[in-house]
Amino acid sequence: MPLYKRITINPATNVLIWKIEEPLEALSKGMELTPLCRKRVEGMKSELHRRGFMSVRHLLAQEGYKDSDLYYDEEGKPHLRDGKYISITHSFGFSGIIVSDREVGIDIEKQREKILLIAQKFTPLEEYRTLANTDALIRKLTIVWGAKEAVYKLYAQPKVSFLQHINITDFDFDDYETTGKVTFNGETSWYDFDFLEFEGFTCVYAFRKVN
Repeated sequence: MPLYKRITINPATNVLIWKIEEPLEALSKGMELTPLCRKRVEGMKSELHRRGFMSVRHLLAQEGYKDSDLYYDEEGKPHLRDGKYISITHSFGFSGIIVSDREVGIDIEKQREKILLIAQKFTPLEEYRTLANTDALIRKLTIVWGAKEAVYKLYAQPKVSFLQHINITDFDFDDYETTGKVTFNGETSWYDFDFLEFEGFTCVYAFRKVN
């Protein structure tokens, strides 16, 4: 299918989401990859990962970029050769990117009961025990996890702990936004987050707070 969702945050910042319904052959048609990326795709054992990778190239094309305009640094963080910032995510049947003139991070997660089993590894679970039901707890924890993933991608420093170093301010679902901070190596930086939910998935994107 074509682009699933585009969110224009401001003239310089766009979020794009793709719903991956096409077979790999259709996603690959007419899409030129660098030799390195072609090798990466060929080395992927999962057909879903291959389709996710190619769908991201279609999202890049929506913003006027080619595969060769994207590169990764030593920490695995993606960059665009024109100097704009980019973050990339892929989860099951959806992929997404955010492109901006500011540092950004994005994450898409499927809302799953499994998150209840791992929650204590990334956030103090007692903070959310007041929620009315299990579904609400799963939704909230997925947003918190997505926010931490998004800011982790933006921060891009090794040894940052989701539990110890990243804190997300509590929020109401109807706010569709929250804040958070990273405290690491004696320094604290603050971030703004926006989130949306669709078809059992959660998307969160992050910006460093402007002083």
